[in-house]
Amino acid sequence: MKMVAPWTRFYSNSCCLCCHVRTGTILLGVWYLILNAVVLLILLSALADPDHYHFSSSELGGDFEFMDDANMCIAIAISVLMILICAMATYGAYKQRAAWIIPFFCYQIFDFALNTLVAVTILVYPNSIQEYIRQLPPDFPYKDDIMSVNPTCLVLIILLFISIILAFKGYLISCVWNCYRYINGRNSSDVLVYVTSNDTTVLLPPYDDATVNSATKEPPPPYVSA
Repeated sequence: MKMVAPWTRFYSNSCCLCCHVRTGTILLGVWYLILNAVVLLILLSALADPDHYHFSSSELGGDFEFMDDANMCIAIAISVLMILICAMATYGAYKQRAAWIIPFFCYQIFDFALNTLVAVTILVYPNSIQEYIRQLPPDFPYKDDIMSVNPTCLVLIILLFISIILAFKGYLISCVWNCYRYINGRNSSDVLVYVTSNDTTVLLPPYDDATVNSATKEPPPPYVSA
């Protein structure tokens, strides 16, 4: 009886819309690439014309600026880094290079952990939502309507919304992970196998080729690593 690891039960080559995990990873990388490129353009426009994106303290309801030059430069650097990571993931999935997908996968794990931490914080400190809403600008849309909602219902609604986001992010993580495993498995199947005895060395063909070439015969047993 062949033992199967628990995590291999969730392995699949297909993802949403019945497309391959490799295609899904490419589409996901392109989508993130476009989003971060748009954010980068907005940040560069704000840095070039700060008066157009400047918010006064009366508009923000506090004695601070919306974003100073230092924070703007940090945000631009993060956007450039994200564009690089997304481009690496897209290229790695397209060219079937698994190592190029790892940075994007690590970013997904970090983003999922950060959102989980937010959900736990809301669950442990439910009053923090009301305090955060009170700090919003007076002319913030629907601020009074949100404040009039029952605090318990507001917490449940926000937790439900975050849970849906976490489930979706977890599904995207599984798609990228399955793509990584698929590329790794495909690359490892192309490796030639050598069987060495005392006197001779025999080069075995890939298992798929051996199965196709011997269609009239019984397929050979699967190769076992020494």
